Formats: sequence, C-alpha cells, structure tokens
Amino acid sequence: MTEVDAELSHQSLPFAAGRLAQPLYLAEAVRAIEHCAIERLGIPGYALMQRAAQAAWQTLRRRWPDTQQVVVICGPGNNGGDGYEIARLARSAGVAVQLFEPLRHTARGDALIARTAWLADGGDIADRLTESPIASSARKALDRVIVDALFGTGLSRAPDAAALAAIHWINQAREQGAGVLAVDVPSGLSSDRGTVLGAAVQADVTATFVARKPGLYTGQGAAYSGAVAFDDLQVPTAAYDVTPAVAELQQRRDLRHWLPPRRRTAHKGDNGHVLIVGGDHGTTGAILLCARACLRAGAGLVTVATRREHALALTAAQPELMCHGVDSAAELAPLLARANVVAIGPGLGQSDWARSLLDAVDASSKPQVADADALNLLAQRLNVHAQRVLTPHPGEAARLLGVDNQTLQADRIGSARALQQRYGGVVVLKGAGTLVAGETMQLCPFGNPGMGVGGMGDALTGIIAALMAQRLPLEVAANAGVLVHALAGDRAATQGERGLLPGDLIEQLRSIVNP
Repeated sequence: MTEVDAELSHQSLPFAAGRLAQPLYLAEAVRAIEHCAIERLGIPGYALMQRAAQAAWQTLRRRWPDTQQVVVICGPGNNGGDGYEIARLARSAGVAVQLFEPLRHTARGDALIARTAWLADGGDIADRLTESPIASSARKALDRVIVDALFGTGLSRAPDAAALAAIHWINQAREQGAGVLAVDVPSGLSSDRGTVLGAAVQADVTATFVARKPGLYTGQGAAYSGAVAFDDLQVPTAAYDVTPAVAELQQRRDLRHWLPPRRRTAHKGDNGHVLIVGGDHGTTGAILLCARACLRAGAGLVTVATRREHALALTAAQPELMCHGVDSAAELAPLLARANVVAIGPGLGQSDWARSLLDAVDASSKPQVADADALNLLAQRLNVHAQRVLTPHPGEAARLLGVDNQTLQADRIGSARALQQRYGGVVVLKGAGTLVAGETMQLCPFGNPGMGVGGMGDALTGIIAALMAQRLPLEVAANAGVLVHALAGDRAATQGERGLLPGDLIEQLRSIVNP
C-alpha cells in the first residue's frame, strides 16, 4: 500500500482515541525493524527489495505516466539493489532503460541478486555517466525520469568525489527538464536530521519504504524530498514493536479529533478568556495580529494589555477586543486574575516595562504561551514552567540553548527535545517541518515558504492561546495550533506564496478550526 503527502496507510498505529498516528523512525530503528522482519518474521530480504521496487515503480508511473525513458543510477548497498529491480520493471513495461554504476562498487547480498537478475534479463550496466545528463531534444528531456538509487538511510558523512559528481549530474538533468525519483531518501540527505551532507539530490518525488524518516519532512529535507510517497512493504506490525519511534507526523484529519463541534449550550465562558501582553512603542501591529488570530481561533474573550497610548487605536481596529493600557505590573494584576490563559511576547520589547510584565505573568503561574521578546528575555534568565508553550523560531531557539543557529538546525529534533527538557512545558520549534516537543514529539509537514514574513509567529501565538483557553490540554493545544496555522497558511497560499500576509492566514482560520 502506498500513500503520498502524509495520508494514512494501513501500518498506522494508535496514538489516542479516534486518532491514528504516523510514526517517524531514525535510520538505526529502521534497520532494527527490517532485521526483525527478515530474521524473526521470515520475510526474505530480496522479497522486501522487490516490493520496494514495485512501490517505487508505481509511484513513478503515477507521477510520470507517459515517460518512455528511465535512467537508473545505482549505488552500493540495498538502495542500489532497489534500483536494479526498478530497472527490470521499467524494461518489462517497454520503457527504454539506461543503468549506471558511477561509484564502481561491488554489489553484495540481496543487491547482488538483483544485479544478477538485471543482467540475466539482458540489461546493460555502464560505469561512466554520459557527458550530458539528457538528450539534446527538449522533447526527450521532458520524457526522461532519473531514478536516484545511490544511497539510502545508511549515509552519515559527506559523499566522496565520485558520488558528488553523480549527485550533480542528477540535479543538472532535473534543471534541464528531467523528472527525478529518489529511492527511500534523496542521496546526500540525512534521513535522521534533514541536513545536506555536502550535496544532495533534488527530488521531485521520494518513494520511501518500511518506515517514515523524519529527515524527509524537516529542515532542508522538506526542500529536497519533493512529494513523499510511503509504502510499508507489508511489514507486519510486530516488527515495529522492537524499537520506538522518534516522532509522529501530523495529518489533516487530526483536527477532527482535536477540535470537535461545540455543544449547543456552549457560551463565551466555556470558550475561555485569553490575556495578551505586549505591543511596546512601534509594535502595535504584532499584538493586533496575535489578538485577531486568537479571536478567529475561537477564544470566548480576548483582553489586550499594552502601552496606554495604544489601547484606543487597538479597540478601534478590532472592537471585539478589551484593550487596557498598563504602565506597571500592579496594573496588570487584575487582568491576570480574570484570564484563563496568557500570551506574552508579540511586540513586547526588552525594556524595563517588558521585564516587569513578564515577571508578573510568570509569578501568576497561569498557563501561558511565550513568543518573540518574551523568549529573548527568558534566554537571559532561565526558569522552568510546566504550563507554558514556547514558540521559538530557530534564531530564538539557538539563544535559548546558548548555541549558534547552524548547530541548532543540524539537529532540529534533538534541539527541540533539549529545549523542552531545559524549560519544561511544551516547545514549538518553528521552521520547515515545525516540531512540537512535549511528552511526545510531533512534526508538521504542512505550511509553505510564503509564511516566511513578519507577523506569522504572532498569529500562531494567538491560535495556540485560544485553543488552550478552550480547555485543550497543553500539548494538544500546541499541536492543534501548529496544524491549524500551517493549514490556514496553505489555504491562503492558493493565490500564490509570494506576497502572502498574516492577515490572509487569519482570514482562513474560521474554516480550519471548524473541520
């Protein structure tokens, strides 16, 4: 069974009542699962290889139904073995096939069986890639599909010179119009971390097998993998019991379980009261975007505590808000007393005024969402809060951990877990493949580059705070908020990613939070 772009497969496992999880596994865990399937459950390794090739070939045919030319680039190991089998399937379907072994390796085990079968079928093998990746005819270029079967999940270091040349060849072919299908993982991409190990294949589609790999969905992997098609190769559920998943992949359908219809007798008090704190001089827009998103995500009441001179303008801009000017923590106290949840940070600044308000919020022990300058202040004075959601982008997260941005991005899952262990509560590490770290780790595969504009994080803060106020548990509210935010961004981007604004996303929230 094959599925594309994070839809459900029959291998999904239960996560919570009414919800099916899609677990993500590190490379070492995938090897343990495959070992169990072969050694304990009696599935021949070559049979798994043939199933993988069949799944990849079907994926290729769905994406490029008219292709008449397939170029297969085989490397060492079982990934190359998959390539030989894909070549056999293409040839038997009447498609012209060229197969290259640019790394001059020696096939072993199941890969050797597959290679021998390809040669026995009359297939040829070349060890030197042609000078030009594609034929000179533009028509032929568009008909051609390159199959990247160089490296799988086992790659842990930068490719050598021969491998780099092959990766560049594949990418050049794509630039000239050929399609690219990566087998299991785009060669050169870390399947665990989503980092590029020197250079990586830019795939249009990645056909991945047995278990989903986090590196395909987060960090740089989200850009290199293209559409992801998954097939469990009929591996029995028992094989997955030998090792834990590192994270779970969110799905659109999760919202139906996290955000059920409201009771017919519900009133505003049932939907919670959020206090949003921020909006220093010159940053009124940040707190307004946060508040609007909070309202559209379903909070019953939203109060804004901001600079005194901003209160009237905010009320005029959004009459549903209750806006108060506060000059001190003492003036914030009665507003805190009435709120169920606090969101602090949008436009907060780092002045003495900001510090005093953050101190008051922390002292209240109210459930809170902290973003922007609240995070920058927190980085200067560590404190742990079990009922807090932190929503850092990579730069803020790096400051919170005391590392540089490159170190943080090199291991996003490890960084998110380290933040959660240091600061408590739940951590939302934003970016391509946003991660939510609490008792579990979840990864959001949705969202788009158009969301890379100021104010999007303010909207996310408001959404999560609204869901917390509606009595969703802290971790569920964070996960649901991230998913709502990403799906609203994707819906807003249907008119184009460039020029997408937070207000466009906020306009989509009402339909998304009523799945």
